[in-house]
Amino acid sequence: MKKAVLLTSAAMIFSLSLSALTLGKLGDFKFEKANDNVYIMHGPEKEPSKENEGFMNNPAIIESKNGLIIIDPGGNYNVGKKILAEVEKVSKKPVIAIFNTHKHGDHWFANKSFQEKYPNVPIYALNYMIEQVKDNSAETWYGILDRMTGNLNGTKPFAFPTKGLESRQTVVVDGQTFIMRHYARGHTDTDILIEHTNSNTLFIGDNLIINRFGAFDESSSIHENIALLEKIKKQEDGFKKYKLYVPGHGRSSSSIEKTIDPFLNYMKIIVAGAQKAYKDGIESYEIKPEVDKQLKAYHKWDAYEGQMGKHLMKAYEEVEALDI
Repeated sequence: MKKAVLLTSAAMIFSLSLSALTLGKLGDFKFEKANDNVYIMHGPEKEPSKENEGFMNNPAIIESKNGLIIIDPGGNYNVGKKILAEVEKVSKKPVIAIFNTHKHGDHWFANKSFQEKYPNVPIYALNYMIEQVKDNSAETWYGILDRMTGNLNGTKPFAFPTKGLESRQTVVVDGQTFIMRHYARGHTDTDILIEHTNSNTLFIGDNLIINRFGAFDESSSIHENIALLEKIKKQEDGFKKYKLYVPGHGRSSSSIEKTIDPFLNYMKIIVAGAQKAYKDGIESYEIKPEVDKQLKAYHKWDAYEGQMGKHLMKAYEEVEALDI
């Protein structure tokens, strides 16, 4: 009897271990149905680390009649294998297409895990993104993520995107229609927003981040990132009201205000502080304490301490260049 109880307990533990991707104290992560035929796995709202193994984005599945379409499969080969295992719990259909939203490796390095099982799968990305990652961006991000996570073994050789895209291009995969939108700068100069028309879902990528902060690099524009989110909110330039808004990091939502306003308002406060500093003839670090008080609601967002000052400096540089 005792042996039977032990065997039953062991079976239960094994069953639970198969129920989701587990990352220690961070908990379990699995794909959840978010909208019609759309499934999202919301990653930890943290910077890349050894604890999260480099998984912190929002991989997505769109299920079609004959296969699965993946958006941003993850940040390295090892994480990608775990995410692929979770994909197969949603459906045993083959992966028939992958989309990468931008050049940062935490979103596309897991291409290799999927390509390993599906060697001929087309991987779509902006033409300019493909150019950038093949130039030096992939190596730069490999160094960053390897240093922060120590979990990049197997990620090389990179599985680069194989199908180039342009802005406003429409791609149809097995009856599923995707419309690409690219703006010159924003989170980076390689980002695409992906509108899935069948489910009325908008994948915004890292132009929208919730509950954590990332860096703005030399190809970013805080001003243009603000302008883009304003277009989405006001339903301008072809945007409309969507059933689901999916950020690059953080929870998805059907509420445009709940999803977009937190990051949008943060950037607006940062820019207003930079403008005040520029007008008063002081440096960004001198106004930082004043801006910090206005950002009390964001103090608990991951990486706030490390990124806020950098964001303020970036905004100041933009204000100075625009002379506004």
